Amino acid sequence: MSARRHPGKQALIAAIQADPAVIAAVGTHAAAQGRSEAAVWRTVRRYLHEIIPTFNPLVYRGVGHTAAATLLRVLYRVTVVDRTPGAARALPPDAIVLYLMNHRSNADYVVASYALSGQVAISWAVGEWARVFPLEYLFKSFGSYFIRRRYREPLYHTVLERYVHRVTSAGVTQGLFPEGGLTRDGRLRPSKIGLLDYIVGAARDPALALRMFVVPVGLNYDRVLEDRTLLRELRVTEGETGGSRWSQVGEVVSYLASSFGRLSTGRWQRYGRAAVVLGAPVSVAEWVASEGDPVFDRPRGERLAAVQRFCDRMMGEVGRLVPVTAVPLVCAALQTFEAEYVARAALLERVETLREALEEAGAVVVEPALSAAESFERAYRLLRMRRVLSRAGEGYLILPRGRELVSYYANGIAHLCGEWEASVRSRDALPVDGFLGR
Repeated sequence: MSARRHPGKQALIAAIQADPAVIAAVGTHAAAQGRSEAAVWRTVRRYLHEIIPTFNPLVYRGVGHTAAATLLRVLYRVTVVDRTPGAARALPPDAIVLYLMNHRSNADYVVASYALSGQVAISWAVGEWARVFPLEYLFKSFGSYFIRRRYREPLYHTVLERYVHRVTSAGVTQGLFPEGGLTRDGRLRPSKIGLLDYIVGAARDPALALRMFVVPVGLNYDRVLEDRTLLRELRVTEGETGGSRWSQVGEVVSYLASSFGRLSTGRWQRYGRAAVVLGAPVSVAEWVASEGDPVFDRPRGERLAAVQRFCDRMMGEVGRLVPVTAVPLVCAALQTFEAEYVARAALLERVETLREALEEAGAVVVEPALSAAESFERAYRLLRMRRVLSRAGEGYLILPRGRELVSYYANGIAHLCGEWEASVRSRDALPVDGFLGR
């Protein structure tokens, strides 16, 4: 499988402006809003310049890859696991590939791109949060496109749909987070199918459908960089005060200053593992055939229901691929105890029992050759540093501010724990994530 060049921006703008669906949408919008078609076309051009990236291979392959590799070496030890070795490489040279992933951190873009950098250049759908300098320039140079989430104007969505259709038909490899935003409580969120519907819509052409494949990808971390910020946002949905923007900026500046201090004095320690697991490619043509009646000839509601079933099936596979690193494993084990204090011997035994259950269920346990004690010590170093867990006599005490982080990391793998899932969930200190996302 090889990456194909992203279509030129000016060629895309011209093609989309000539698209019959866009022309019809301009007429409809002008009539509904009482505007001239010339004014509406100016709006269309503004949308196009906002959405369409300017892919720069030098920036992506040179600056981007080098910066990502350097940053990740500082922050994490990266593990990449291919559950079906060689399957992605065995796809046809003209394959159209969509990587479908769970969304735990804004670092997901960097980690996944780095993990796949030897194979493809991924075009991401990125929300408004990254439309600030220099992130906007970097993302667009990498071939990513910006979308307005929760923006319901039909004209905008027609323009976006036709753009997505064009780049999909051109064979551009894309990455998508169907959850629509970061998880605030660690659990997988319900999937949203708007962009996926646009992408698989290219399969209306049977020749394109035969070339289209979806690859499920699971991501997980020993430390999510923005975990406390995500938990604060979750508490805000429960009515708590989230603090001013300036206080949050102050926290970021303080974190960067302390991190620089540790780096410059040689006291820096990495944040454990960042892990990526690649699943087996799934043929879009086979999914279309399995639906029986032609999916794309159905009324819109029935078509969307079919796409939702497909998305839910793929996200179920993503969930099964979420890797188990040391911190989530230890946090899940801690959740199964009814007390805040746990004896070391009992905790190590539970870590071993839980890991065996995960492996028997087919979960990807990172570094499976480590003993329970070794896995625990790797997690404990990070949890102690973050004031989550403390040694007390012959056991360990979950500190007052630590329980919510224990719940957050345990939630990320609880769905993999089989008969232990109910026990892990029962100690969850977090409300269900009701945040609508970015």
